[in-house]
Amino acid sequence: MEATSIGAQGPGQQPRLQAPGRRWGERLIEGSLVMCAILSVVTTTAIVIALLGPTFGFFDVVPIDDFLLGTDWTPTFSPPSFGVLAIVAGTLSVTIWAMVFAIPIGLGAAVYLSEYAHPRVRKVIKPVLEILAGIPTVAIGFFAASFLIPHVIRPLWPGEFLGGANTPFMALGAGLGVGLMIVPIVASISEDAMAAVPSGLREGAYAMGATKAKVATRVVFPAALSGIVASIVLAISRAAGETMIVLLAAGSTPQLTFNPVESVQTITAFIGTASTGDIPTGSVTYKSVFAAGTVLFVMTLAMNLFSIRLVRKYREVYE
Repeated sequence: MEATSIGAQGPGQQPRLQAPGRRWGERLIEGSLVMCAILSVVTTTAIVIALLGPTFGFFDVVPIDDFLLGTDWTPTFSPPSFGVLAIVAGTLSVTIWAMVFAIPIGLGAAVYLSEYAHPRVRKVIKPVLEILAGIPTVAIGFFAASFLIPHVIRPLWPGEFLGGANTPFMALGAGLGVGLMIVPIVASISEDAMAAVPSGLREGAYAMGATKAKVATRVVFPAALSGIVASIVLAISRAAGETMIVLLAAGSTPQLTFNPVESVQTITAFIGTASTGDIPTGSVTYKSVFAAGTVLFVMTLAMNLFSIRLVRKYREVYE
């Protein structure tokens, strides 16, 4: 342990302690952390560059207004059509149904674990809940396609709304599968945010005669709102970027519809099916994969920027 040295002092002056120089291990750790930060920035920049090059080449052939405003997406047909709205609608449809399923269940689990569950129960339930995040998405996709759609959705959904369609793929089934996958994200991060709320706020509410339900909904939930919003936005980004579940359960029929019982194609499903090596490198269809990836990147980036502003607006700081 390094000793501090006492500096020169004059009459009536207090001893001045000089801090010892930083150890080389500290500098090594700081340098490693800086390199990690730089690596993340470089990786993101490289991804953007890799997307933009072929995307610009794609727009040299396909007008950007046809791409952004068109509703027919058939890049492998002859003649091809590159209206991205069809697969954007499929992505949004699956994501919306996933969040409709995941947000209530995830927040309900978070409130229970934070405010109602006994500590011993919490230590058992939370790890079990997080195991769901470790299940391979291909298994969830098969579960959605082989069980949720034929044995849950079809028996419960009114026959007239199915339109006589007998397809084993639908946006609702894929949305429920993706929702199962992201429930642990919403529940775990929201529960951590609620647990970080100072106990003094709860004790003050209980001292005023509030019930546990009112403390959870009117004190803890608003105080943890920034963390809850962050968990929901992270879950939305994860749902929009999911590939295997939508590939197995949503189908590959690009169409501009939000009907939950129809087959749709998402951006990630198109990228997954098109990037199999069957498309000639450098062709317009090949470059359309990068253009679709750029659209997805912009969508998630916009969502993250929006979430940053939202979190900063509702962030609570406690001393």
